[in-house]
Amino acid sequence: QVQLVESGGGLVQAGGSLSLSCAASGRTFNTAAMGWFRQAPGKEREFVARISWSLGSTYYADSVKGRFTISGDIARNTVSLQMNSLKPEDTAVYYCAAQRRYDSSWSSWGQGTQVTVSS
Repeated sequence: QVQLVESGGGLVQAGGSLSLSCAASGRTFNTAAMGWFRQAPGKEREFVARISWSLGSTYYADSVKGRFTISGDIARNTVSLQMNSLKPEDTAVYYCAAQRRYDSSWSSWGQGTQVTVSS
């Protein structure tokens, strides 16, 4: 099992920036990738971004492409999400997640951190 602890988030005006960080501990050798998801009130949790631990390749949801940047430090087991040009529709609870290597499931989740973008 991998334990994930997020930090960052908060309140920002539209057009502003925020940065989220996530620290992983535990059985991190089983991790193939790290990612960020978000859940807005009344909506299902959705994928935001992913970074492969072995290749460093990244993948983004279309809704955040060009505005958000995911980065990771495998030596420190940390992953970050830099969010620029924020929009009110980015308001959500953001979750860090770890993708398990052997079955590609998102098996570990952080507690979530609130991001609120005011118009």
